[in-house]
Amino acid sequence: MDDSMLDRVFYHIYPLGAFGAPRRNDGRSHPEPRLRRLAEWIPAMERIGADALYLGPVFESESHGYDTLDYLMVDRRLGDGGDLAEASRALASRGIGLYLDAVFNHVGRGHPFVRDVVERGHASPYARWIAGYDPSGPGPGGLPFGYDGWKGHYDLVRLDTGLPEVREYLIGVALRWIDEYGVAGLRLDAADCLDRLFMAELGRRCRLARPGFRLVGEVVHGDAYEPILREGGLDAVTDYEAYKGLWSSYNDRNYHEIAWTLDRLFAEPVAGPASPGTWSGAGLCRGRAMYSFADNHDVDRVASLIRDPAGLYPLYALLFSMPGCPSVYYGSEYGVTGRKAAADDGPLRPALDPAALASAAPHPDLAAAVARFSEARRRSSALRRGSYRRLAVGNLHLAFERRAGDEAVLVAVNASQEPVRLELSAGLPDGPVVDLLDGGYHEESRGGRLATVVPPHWARWLRKE
Repeated sequence: MDDSMLDRVFYHIYPLGAFGAPRRNDGRSHPEPRLRRLAEWIPAMERIGADALYLGPVFESESHGYDTLDYLMVDRRLGDGGDLAEASRALASRGIGLYLDAVFNHVGRGHPFVRDVVERGHASPYARWIAGYDPSGPGPGGLPFGYDGWKGHYDLVRLDTGLPEVREYLIGVALRWIDEYGVAGLRLDAADCLDRLFMAELGRRCRLARPGFRLVGEVVHGDAYEPILREGGLDAVTDYEAYKGLWSSYNDRNYHEIAWTLDRLFAEPVAGPASPGTWSGAGLCRGRAMYSFADNHDVDRVASLIRDPAGLYPLYALLFSMPGCPSVYYGSEYGVTGRKAAADDGPLRPALDPAALASAAPHPDLAAAVARFSEARRRSSALRRGSYRRLAVGNLHLAFERRAGDEAVLVAVNASQEPVRLELSAGLPDGPVVDLLDGGYHEESRGGRLATVVPPHWARWLRKE
């Protein structure tokens, strides 16, 4: 297991939105140094104990950042290479590692590789680079040849990352980013579409260039998590399975949903038949690192999804205590809302002033709670790297054990409006037990059992004193 990845707390910023850049790149304006505003967000990251920043796409693109035009030029709407290098140095000086969005699966239709194929056809050396290249005539993408678009989006031209020339070029790009911007890791966009041998070689070469370098892959479907982690040599993948359960379990008053998901992904193997409602066998990603989140730049803000804002507190308590390295999307620690409007992702990616968040945001007290969860997690190796074992579940509560070495933490999350009393088969030595979230709360573990009362819309993280 990758300990250093699981020790991280991530903050996630989508820079084209957060810094108020125009929706489209005119391709001719002088660079506007909006990336310099990143320094203003460092206090927000530190406030919740984040020590890694996942910065959305920053390189020259046509519109949203995922339709790349130049992998080596910072998007003129955000500034230039000097601005990105300075932002990276500012983060590093505060102990925050920079993870860039690596959009290696596809490019925009205006990318020079694609334009060369438009002009020269099959004679272009880049014709082979384009996945599904078909010179027989125009395809659905509006170009004079056919090609594979990413999942049917033909404004995004897929690259063949299984081709040695493409692999070498993209690995060279990543090595340039390490050299010029000191990046600590990459988030691989659409990792489930990338060639796995390419990902493995990318990771190997980048780790040689920078020891401790990490690769996080965007993967949606849970059945693909473990194979991609293993075959692609990734350090973590995005945990979309648990993301959905975090909010829908609360809305549906059905914590059995998220309990089943956590069992499916992380449960330790048990002897004999599984209990009713549990995953049979070992978790698919047991011993693997996951990148966990409540929302991001592609999905509705969790404060817009959850029916009662009080539910945000047990939701983040669960996010920071379940297996994985938690990530907080900029502004969501204050309950900023946002829903997709038709095909428009803009409401998910607003321009925000970090200095005004605490006074202007819908839920100004939420960030302090997230900070408590982050700090308590930092003080517990079991919560960061431990195994997972479910202890109890009801419609509005869930309890589980995290264990690493001699340390065990019992997590009990209450999503109801009333206190809940739980009697748990603790597996703790007899004696006093303290709540990592509330140093004034104590219980006694006796005979391998522990009784605790969990406040409404809150959690207990209990550890032997």
